[in-house]
Amino acid sequence: MIPRFKKWKQPHVVHGKLTQWQWIVFRPEKFQLGKNTDIGAFTSIFAHHGVEIGDNVQIGSHCSIYSFNTIENKKGKVTIQKDARIGTHSSIMQGVTIGEGAIIGAHSFVTSDVPPHSLAAGVPARVIEKLKRSAR
Repeated sequence: MIPRFKKWKQPHVVHGKLTQWQWIVFRPEKFQLGKNTDIGAFTSIFAHHGVEIGDNVQIGSHCSIYSFNTIENKKGKVTIQKDARIGTHSSIMQGVTIGEGAIIGAHSFVTSDVPPHSLAAGVPARVIEKLKRSAR
């Protein structure tokens, strides 16, 4: 596999402060970030109950990742496994796992797990296609 970034470095993440790439994490002590990730500007990550993002993940701009839901009083760790891609303006809700190599379409609202190597989209997001594994 060819790395996406030749000189990728772990970003400096401070609670409630924008990173140099203009995305933000709340409760970074419960946030794990894999290598060679690309998180778009104005994405917000609410890691109060855990958010883990694997290696080589791409997350579009203006996304929201929630490990808790105050409306339904639910909480749970969010896991985005390696090589997954999340389209712009998508929301990932508490307790969800996005499988390895999965793709989430833009503007999706993800409330349940997405299997590895699947394409999911919509509100709420549903799997619409099983993907062939790629040598990304």
